Amino acid sequence: MNRKSLVSIADYSEEDILRLIGVAEIFEKNPNRKLLEGKVCATLFFEPSTRTRLSFETAVNRMGGRIIGFSDAATTSSSKGETLKDTIMMVSNYADLIIMRHHLEGAARYASEVTGVPIINAGDGANQHPTQTMLDIYSIYKTQGTLENLEITMVGDLKYGRTVHSLITGMSHFNPVFHFVAPDELKIPDLYKNFCDKKGIRYHEYTDFSEDVINRSDIIYMTRVQRERFTDLMEYEKVKNVYILRNSMLSNSKDNLRILHPLPRVNEIAYDVDSNPKAYYIEQAKNGVFARQAIICDVLGIE
Repeated sequence: MNRKSLVSIADYSEEDILRLIGVAEIFEKNPNRKLLEGKVCATLFFEPSTRTRLSFETAVNRMGGRIIGFSDAATTSSSKGETLKDTIMMVSNYADLIIMRHHLEGAARYASEVTGVPIINAGDGANQHPTQTMLDIYSIYKTQGTLENLEITMVGDLKYGRTVHSLITGMSHFNPVFHFVAPDELKIPDLYKNFCDKKGIRYHEYTDFSEDVINRSDIIYMTRVQRERFTDLMEYEKVKNVYILRNSMLSNSKDNLRILHPLPRVNEIAYDVDSNPKAYYIEQAKNGVFARQAIICDVLGIE
């Protein structure tokens, strides 16, 4: 793998994460810094995206860079049978940086191995979403004033949720307690429980999203049930509305509780939560610009 690529949040040490938080804070104070003048950034989105693609493009634009790429693989030569390797090697001729989302797990790592141009993984299947994790961690830090010793409740699709998988890895440096709330069909994979066991991280599993769990939480990380990950739509219909967070459920929660969501939201957060000051998912999405500015500069070696 190219040493400057960001394929997994595991590529970042605790020191890297804290350093990037500091850089994101600088960008939040002044996001318009002409650090990418003369640089071309390619955004290759083989899978649909709104927030991730637009926040990356905003980050590049605010730093004076130029953007090429696509947001629909059907309009590219991959629809004609071109391999991922050939696409990456071709785009490497044109760009200083490739930001890629792909439906196949491991696609970003493979891309980083066939080119010397830095790759930023913008999501690969159900595997990893490291830049989402950096904006999530930045949001947690901003709202809690610390990353240490927090109780983090993750709710919904924990089986296919790449943002959940990445956040577990990213927060593992900071002694969290995880509460995993999911139906049996979507429970957290053993891979991540084994990871927590190896790291000495405490976790609890539930199928009931109870007020007791809510009231213990510093962060509630809601996720949607991802229809696109299901091959059996009957299974999707069975679990799609299993957890819905309503404003009334927050009445006895901690004052410092903040509700995060990687978005898009479907039904899992009721609209009456939006006016609650503990709802933070819109600000969380805004933080993505600053976190991604920090990451882009990091992989390109720009101070």
